[in-house]
Amino acid sequence: MPTADAPGTPPPFVRLLSDPLRWRLARELAAGDRRVRELVSALGQPQNLVSYHLRQLRDAGLVTSRRSSFDGRDSYYHLDLARCSRSWSAAGASLHPGLAAGTGARVGAARVLFVCTGNSGRSPLAEALLRHRTGPGVEVTSAGSHPKPVHPDAVRAAAEYGITLTHEPTHLDSLRRRRFDLVISLCDRVREVCPEFPGRPEAVHWSIPDPAGEADTLSAFRRTAAELDGRIRFLIPVLSAPAKEEEDRP
Repeated sequence: MPTADAPGTPPPFVRLLSDPLRWRLARELAAGDRRVRELVSALGQPQNLVSYHLRQLRDAGLVTSRRSSFDGRDSYYHLDLARCSRSWSAAGASLHPGLAAGTGARVGAARVLFVCTGNSGRSPLAEALLRHRTGPGVEVTSAGSHPKPVHPDAVRAAAEYGITLTHEPTHLDSLRRRRFDLVISLCDRVREVCPEFPGRPEAVHWSIPDPAGEADTLSAFRRTAAELDGRIRFLIPVLSAPAKEEEDRP
C-alpha cells in the first residue's frame, strides 16, 4: 500500500483502518479465515454493509478470498498479515523513524493441533514448520479425517526449509481425548467434521487448497509450504501467552 503523498495526511493504511467497522473486520480476520455469514454474525451488522467494507479492504490489497473446497458457492476471506505488518511499519515510520522497528516475542508453552483431510501434506508440513520455528517450546501434532501416506512432494518442499519430514499419518479419532490449546484446520472439508476436544481449545481456520490436486504438485507444495510458513510466523507471537493450567481447563 502506498504511503501518503502529503506530509500532513495520515497514511492510507491508517485512514482505512480508522473506520471502526473495518477495524473490527480486520480483527476478526486476523484470528483466522472467515466466511461472510460468519463475519455478519460476529459483527452484528447487515450483510450488505459487511460486504461493502470487505470490498474496501480487498481493494487495498489487505484481504483476499478463496472459494471453499467444501462448498464452491462459499468463499473464505483472509487477512494478509505480512502486508499489514509492512503497512503498519511504514505508517509508524511516517510519524517517527524509531517506530519502524518491530519487536519479537518469546514463545511460551502451547499445545497445537493442525488438521486436514488426508494428513499427508498440509498438516504435516504445518506441524514440521512450527516445530522448526519454535523448537521444544511448543507441543505440535497433526492429524486427518481420512489419513493416508505423506505425499513425496511434501517431503521435498519441507527439505527446502532444512526439514526432514518423517510423519506417521494419524486419524483425528485417535486424538479425541487429547488436550490442546489451539486447533487449526487447514482444509474447508475437515473444518465441517472436526470433533470437539477436552478443555475447549481455541479453533482457528486457515483455508488452504489441497496441493495434491494440482497438476504440478511440487510447485503447489512449495507454494503451500511458503503460505504455511508465513502464517506460522504470525502465529508464533500468539503462542507467547502462557498456556492455561490443567486445573483451569474443565
